[in-house]
Amino acid sequence: MNIIWVCISSLLAFSSVFSDQNTSNIKVFPAANQSTAGVTQVSYQNNQNQLQYAFNASEARKICQSLGLSIASKAQVKEALSRGLETCRYGWTDEQIAVIPRIHALANCGQNKTGLVLWRAPVTNRFDVFCFNESDAIIQLKDTVTNNPLSSSEHANSVNSTLSTSSSSTHPPSFTSTDETVSNEVEPARFVGSAQTFAGSKVVLISCICGLLFTIMSLVAYLKLGRHCHLRSDEKQQQQQQDYTQTEEWISVKTIAETTKEVQQDQRIDVDDGEE
Repeated sequence: MNIIWVCISSLLAFSSVFSDQNTSNIKVFPAANQSTAGVTQVSYQNNQNQLQYAFNASEARKICQSLGLSIASKAQVKEALSRGLETCRYGWTDEQIAVIPRIHALANCGQNKTGLVLWRAPVTNRFDVFCFNESDAIIQLKDTVTNNPLSSSEHANSVNSTLSTSSSSTHPPSFTSTDETVSNEVEPARFVGSAQTFAGSKVVLISCICGLLFTIMSLVAYLKLGRHCHLRSDEKQQQQQQDYTQTEEWISVKTIAETTKEVQQDQRIDVDDGEE
């Protein structure tokens, strides 16, 4: 029982450390509470503080959900581009197309193109991901209408069209790194969905504990079965030894009896010969 509690404690400590390590490596641009038209780019930062492409198309969606957001569509990223969002890293969108929003042409960013640069890469390729915060988009729309009432209808139609394309699904995340880094400024992400992440960690932890208990129970049952078989084998050997001993004793008694009988017969023959 003490071994079981030690194993459970170790699993709890490992789960806590693993969760803290994963969350500290997730970065967003622009910084927290500073999204552009509700769009932020989520990246993975390794232990050397270098940004690395880490998410395939299915994992990218789950990363956004873990932050309490949805994955952004091309239209939503394009709207953010029109409001000044510019990055130098590809990110997945809801259509499973990697994009880079570029305002200025740069040789090492987006093939020296401007606008929303697309890359129809295989879904297994790893990039960053663009996430969408609907509440931020609505707040920024209100601010835009207040500051520029003449263009309110144009912005409203634009943002409403981007909001309508927001969608989500679930796939497991993975944090595999590739070799590409940039100098974009990033800050720690807002973990709005920390409760969901914690719930997922609890499920994994419970599964590990159940697996561990099952393994221990199987080991105990195996040891008991082995001990029982060993005891039965010893009993069988003892019984065989006892039977062998009894057989030897019977043979010895029989031999002695036969020898005695022969001696008696020889004595009778000698007596008969003497009388004659």
